[in-house]
Amino acid sequence: MQLSSFLRTVLKLDAASCLAMAASLIGTADLLSPLFGLPIAMLTEAAILLVLVGLFILWLGTRERSSPTLVRVVVFGNVGWAAASFVSLGLVPSITGLGLAAVCGQAVAVLALAALEWRGLRESLWASPA
Repeated sequence: MQLSSFLRTVLKLDAASCLAMAASLIGTADLLSPLFGLPIAMLTEAAILLVLVGLFILWLGTRERSSPTLVRVVVFGNVGWAAASFVSLGLVPSITGLGLAAVCGQAVAVLALAALEWRGLRESLWASPA
């Protein structure tokens, strides 16, 4: 499938957000932990995962053609990340109001990216020859 310009742009934006979040968490997990009420290990592990996922999404966003399945993996991965974020709110009793706002805010942003990627996938599929 030919990836639309819109889809490639959204994938690159998603990748940039993953990598930026990872960079900010890697450098400040020890400072953010008490502010957010989240364990340092959770923030560090999230950062490592974000680097790996961000690099994969960046690679995908630079392709002219790709399997629709790879794009679906990104979309469903984003939905899963958001769901896990919301679930984590109930699993971390020490979370602060600031932590709650940060986790919810990033989860909503990730869901918005998933919706845009889904739109781009549908657009790319419609434009592809049958």
